[in-house]
Amino acid sequence: MKAFLEYVARSLVDNPDAVSVDLEEAGDEVILTLSVTEADMGRVIGRDGRIANAIRSLLRVMGTRDGRHVELEIVAAD
Repeated sequence: MKAFLEYVARSLVDNPDAVSVDLEEAGDEVILTLSVTEADMGRVIGRDGRIANAIRSLLRVMGTRDGRHVELEIVAAD
């Protein structure tokens, strides 16, 4: 899941070197934190959050196959 999220995010943004993904696992829950630059936040979130929701949906499907609950948080890099 982490590699998939990195691939998708790097494909969307102007500054792919600034993309990072942190993974936290607690039992059957997985929290992925996607960090991108402030300028690329709009590209990752999309108009009305459509791109972010599509990415979340794909991650949930991947998690469901493994019996896990997946959450995605998108934050601006420092």
